[in-house]
Amino acid sequence: MLTQENQNILLDVARTSIGHGLRQGQPLPVRLEEYPPTLQTPRASFVTLQIDEQLRGCIGSLEAVRPLVEDVAENAFAAAFRDPRFPPLSDREFDQLDYHISILSPSEPIEFESENDLLNKLRPGIDGLILEERGRRGTFLPSVWESLPSPRQFLAQLKVKAGLPADYWSDSIKVERYTVEDIKSPP
Repeated sequence: MLTQENQNILLDVARTSIGHGLRQGQPLPVRLEEYPPTLQTPRASFVTLQIDEQLRGCIGSLEAVRPLVEDVAENAFAAAFRDPRFPPLSDREFDQLDYHISILSPSEPIEFESENDLLNKLRPGIDGLILEERGRRGTFLPSVWESLPSPRQFLAQLKVKAGLPADYWSDSIKVERYTVEDIKSPP
């Protein structure tokens, strides 16, 4: 668990990276030595942006490949300017943004015998899932349980996100779970 101070630093890095992106067209360059050691540790994160409680961008990484503070800076910039579902963020939207940072635990495979067995092993509101099948991959953060509270709905929509039919099943499907530490900008 991160201290409140470290959470505030990450929220500031996300905001500053987007502001830097509006002026410079690239993410905030991070000087690791300026941050606490905890934020220099490699961790995976997602940055979700909202305006008036509506999604405005969400980009992240599933594996810890760079220091957490750098991951947040890069993902905040990408959520604002590279999410293919939205046009790049405008200057006038910048001050309206709410920030949600999800710091992921390492993922672990779920062993299951059938779709029903998998559904019974899911922990609504806790698990983020990564589904892989036939070269396709999709993930849902645990926050998605708020809009898809039933394990069956959650899994069906995750299959669709991965480019598969909602009712698709195969014994070769792989599913991993992770948890998150959530950081939200104050209201």
